[in-house]
Amino acid sequence: MTTELSSSPRAEPLPLVQASLVLAVVVIADLMDLIDTSVAALAGPSIRADLGGGPITLQWVLSAYTAAFALGLVTSGRLGDLLGRRRLFLLGMTGFTVSSLACGLAPGPGFLIGARVFQGLFGAVMIPQGIALVKVVFPPDQLRKALMPFGPIMGLATVAGPILAGWLLHLNLFGSEWRSIFLINVPLGLLAGLLGLRVLPRHSGEDRDARLDLRGVGLLTAASALLIVPLIQGRELGWPVWTYVSMAAGVVAFGLFARSERRSSHPVIAPSLFSQRGFVFGLLITGGFYASLSGFVLVVNLLLQSGLGWTPLQSGFALLPWAAGTALATLLSGAVLAARLGRASLRLGLAIAVAGLLALWWSIAHWGTAITVWQMAPALFVTGAGSGLLFIPLFDFVLGDATPEEAGSGSGMLNAAQQFAGAIGVAALGTVFFARVGPAAAPSWIPAAELVFGLCAGLCLVALSLVGFLPKHSGH
Repeated sequence: MTTELSSSPRAEPLPLVQASLVLAVVVIADLMDLIDTSVAALAGPSIRADLGGGPITLQWVLSAYTAAFALGLVTSGRLGDLLGRRRLFLLGMTGFTVSSLACGLAPGPGFLIGARVFQGLFGAVMIPQGIALVKVVFPPDQLRKALMPFGPIMGLATVAGPILAGWLLHLNLFGSEWRSIFLINVPLGLLAGLLGLRVLPRHSGEDRDARLDLRGVGLLTAASALLIVPLIQGRELGWPVWTYVSMAAGVVAFGLFARSERRSSHPVIAPSLFSQRGFVFGLLITGGFYASLSGFVLVVNLLLQSGLGWTPLQSGFALLPWAAGTALATLLSGAVLAARLGRASLRLGLAIAVAGLLALWWSIAHWGTAITVWQMAPALFVTGAGSGLLFIPLFDFVLGDATPEEAGSGSGMLNAAQQFAGAIGVAALGTVFFARVGPAAAPSWIPAAELVFGLCAGLCLVALSLVGFLPKHSGH
């Protein structure tokens, strides 16, 4: 939570042309983050085939980015106040671009995972600053109109991501194989960075009196690492005693973080939020839904490529119904359903997602390895449509009882929870999947996918049962 004080440079809206260029820079940044996540999931089997490593390599390639992104989000808003949003945005863009180059040139799995950590951290620095900059460069009467294309662009990127990844892997430009999915960020980052140097405002209403709770950040980072590392490594190592000790220590560290926040004079999260029933249950709903979503994305890509033997291009086109359902439902939710149905739109979305996941479970159980793209398409479309109905209204209803002062801190916490749940989903559901697949000599891909899709449906069902605890009104 930050407030603008008289000692802070006053933020003034920019001329409409320059403000539109700022929006373009921020859109490019968001597209880089969104596409990078989706293409990395599809390229997972190709990465493992080239670099080697066990199943945990794939889990780490995805979880390293999302966990680092989540942890970075916790502090990036405050750092923007302390160091300047323009400066941090450009630093984040530069770091994200260099980290993408490092990912594309990675000589081995360890190097790639490390580069993905830096990619996530720099992405977390970049994204929140961009949103804050857009809010100040447009006059209040123009801001809503300026943001209207944002949803459709992100929806289109969701549809294009799997196809782009499959196409790049199929083309194998200059023998780059999977590396091109990361290297494509380099020209995009250079373009956005150079344009940002010219058009981003130097002052955007920063609060120079903001402070960073280093103890809280340290506890939250330690708690996250203590939980994620054993979830990913445990199965490969045979679940030694230290994995259980680490997970227990992670739970204790989360408790210490909560206690520290209540006593801190500059808390990372507004403590009053945790006295609101809707926010607490909203965190659970957000966690369950996004853990399910990330586990689904990982496993469906593994099933298509490793289990069914489809090429990355075939897999990309097979996922088109899911991406199209997501994009169309997101647009429909933002334009009509969320306003007309209110909180019921969340129930509708989760119910449709459960139906889609159960339909996908039935489809692969019924047709097995002989399943075709067309037989899988209806279930994938329904699953995507259910997810898409939640993306826009979920945070608004979770923050329905939050004051304007709490909304900024709460939104940042929800975004971090979303990313962290994604990392946990990949770690936990990926571990369940590989444990069920069994030995390489006779892998059981279909039963393993059935199990995970059933668990994903169960997580969404639990989230559905908790919607009634959210405020009936949105935060708008």
